[in-house]
Amino acid sequence: MNNLEKAQADYENFIHQFQSAIISTANTQGVPNASYAPFVIDESKNIYIYVSELSTHTQNLSANPRVGVMLIEDEGKTEQIFARCRLTFDCTATLIERQTDAWQEIVYQFQARFGEIIEILRDLADFRIFKLTPQQGRFVTGFGAAYSISSDNLSELKHITRT
Repeated sequence: MNNLEKAQADYENFIHQFQSAIISTANTQGVPNASYAPFVIDESKNIYIYVSELSTHTQNLSANPRVGVMLIEDEGKTEQIFARCRLTFDCTATLIERQTDAWQEIVYQFQARFGEIIEILRDLADFRIFKLTPQQGRFVTGFGAAYSISSDNLSELKHITRT
């Protein structure tokens, strides 16, 4: 197995190691906010987050649909703190309307993944589901091992090299 094939296999497994993602949003004035949210993901690599409209990141997503998503290797498990394995996506957020078929399906996936807490959250009117659609991404597995991900094919890595 060559380096690209190994990275491809690692990429396919990496996202399934996480229950929450670090998210980066900005308000209409461009003021950034870093936060996190539990998520579910579909086969097209769309990421769904279930968040309260009282939170800064939800208010930002409602005003500015551009969002960064990062999954990063635990510091305690990394071999090199300067080269932690990580996956980032630049995404566009879309609100999933409550009580639609799509909303029901995503809530079911959240319940299957996170259990009875979703029973409580689904009845709280301030909770929203956003679909985060990746536009592009990057998967880094170490020094000199960075791969771009294009929206043309979110399942395919391309090694980034110096030009």
